[in-house]
Amino acid sequence: MSRSGPTHTPAGAAPEGRGESIADAAPAPRGAVAVVVSRYNGSITGKLLEGALAAYREAGGDPAAVAVVDAPGAYELVALSNAAARTGRFAGVVALGCIIRGDTDHDRYIASAVATGLAQVTVETGVPVAFGVLTVNTTRQARERAGGVHGNKGAEAMVALLNTIDAIRSLERGDAAQIAGGVALPDKAAGDGRGVVRNGRAKAAGGRR
Repeated sequence: MSRSGPTHTPAGAAPEGRGESIADAAPAPRGAVAVVVSRYNGSITGKLLEGALAAYREAGGDPAAVAVVDAPGAYELVALSNAAARTGRFAGVVALGCIIRGDTDHDRYIASAVATGLAQVTVETGVPVAFGVLTVNTTRQARERAGGVHGNKGAEAMVALLNTIDAIRSLERGDAAQIAGGVALPDKAAGDGRGVVRNGRAKAAGGRR
C-alpha cells in the first residue's frame, strides 16, 4: 500500500497550523497533551486528527497546549508515544492510526503489537495513552469511523484521555467522588446509539459501530 495524506513531519516539529512542537507545547489546566498520528492511510488519520483537536478545543483546552507528532505508520506510534510520555511535558498522549485488513495476516500482527505496546507505555510511564487506532476490515468502515455515520474515533480518544487525566488527578488528590466526564462516550449495550462522538461533540446515531 502506498502512503497518502499530508507530508510526513519529523517528530518534535509541529505541522503548520496544527499545534505546537513537543518543545514548545504550553501547559494547560489539564496539562499539555501530545497527539501522535500515523500518516499511513492519511486520508483517514487526518480526519481522526481533526476530530481529536476539535474535541480538545470544545473541552476548553488551549490549542497551543497540544503537540502534534507525525509517525510514518501505525507501528511507529508505540516508539513515538513512549518518547512523548517520557519527556515529562505531557499529562497524556493520544495515538491515532488506521490499520485496514489486507490479504495476509500482516495487519493483525501490526494491530496486536500496537495495542500491546501502547498499553505498556501507560504502565511503564504512568502517563495515560488513549487508543485512537482504527482496526477495520474495509476502507468504508474506516471512513464511517473518521467523522462518518459511526462518529469520529479520534474525538472519542481525546475525550477518553481528558476524562482519564481528570480521574487520575482526582485519585491523586484523594477525592471521594470520581470526576465525571463532560462528554458521553458510546454505549453499545444501551442499544440506542447514545453518545456517538463526532468531531468533539456527542450525537445520537443508531446501528452497529
